Amino acid sequence: MKKRSITKQLTLAALTVLATLSLHAADISGTWTWSTPGRNGGPDRTSKLTLAEDHGKLAGTVSAPGRDGTAVDSPISNGNVDGDKISFDVVREFDGNKFTSSYSGEVGADKITGKISFNRNGNVQTRDWEAKRVAATP
Repeated sequence: MKKRSITKQLTLAALTVLATLSLHAADISGTWTWSTPGRNGGPDRTSKLTLAEDHGKLAGTVSAPGRDGTAVDSPISNGNVDGDKISFDVVREFDGNKFTSSYSGEVGADKITGKISFNRNGNVQTRDWEAKRVAATP
């Protein structure tokens, strides 16, 4: 009888560990980059995303080239993690006007794929994005 009880307890413990690992399967903390085509046929623009996860919440910054090419850092807000799904907003300001881009995506081992939605001239538009993890320097 005791053998069965111990086996059941070990099985339950193993299932609990597996369930916990599957909820947080992807480690998203770190630095990620992606490129978007430049305006009017200009060179591609590379953006950098730095993320930190804490109990299902995301914090971090997006560094993207401004209109003059100089990198502009913007904090993320409303950052959430649900398993391998993430979402966050980035609010930027230009000429006194605020613009919000909403990011969503699915995290894999070394990439995030998803959508960016934003309002342009009264129309909500979406764009695909795929960020790749930047290898940590030793």
